[in-house]
Amino acid sequence: MSFGSFNSGASRPMVEINTTPLVDVMLVLLIIFLVTAPLMTQSIKVDLPQASAQTTEIKPETLRLALDAKGALYWNDVLLAKEEEQHLESRLQAAISIDPQTEVQLSADRDTRYQRLAEIMAAAKRAGVVKLGFVTLPGADQ
Repeated sequence: MSFGSFNSGASRPMVEINTTPLVDVMLVLLIIFLVTAPLMTQSIKVDLPQASAQTTEIKPETLRLALDAKGALYWNDVLLAKEEEQHLESRLQAAISIDPQTEVQLSADRDTRYQRLAEIMAAAKRAGVVKLGFVTLPGADQ
C-alpha cells in the first residue's frame, strides 16, 4: 500500500490501486462455488418404462432430372418427349402432392445452356419443390 510522505506539504492522491483484497475475495468466491456446485445438481429417481421399438428411417423420394448436351430432358432416366416436357410443372406438382419432402436432383451436361437449366428450375419453383439439388461428378473440375 502506498502512503504519502510526511516530507511534502501538499497531499497527492494515491496513484496505485491495491488489488490484493480483490484477489482474496475472488479466490474465496471460487472456492465457495467449487464446493457448492456438486450440491446444486438434483436428481429425481424415476423408474422409466422399457420399450422395444425399432426406429424406421423414412427417406423422402428422390426425383432425378437430367439434361444432356442437346437439351433433352430425362425424368428418372426416362427420356421425356417434347410434349411431356411442356407438362413438367404439372408432373412435378403431382410428385410433390404425394410427398412434400420429395427431393429433386438436377444433373446437366457441361455444355448445356444455362437458359434451359433456368427454365427447369423456374418450373420446379412454381410446382412447389422445396428441395432442389445439383448433381456433379467429384473431381470433374476441368
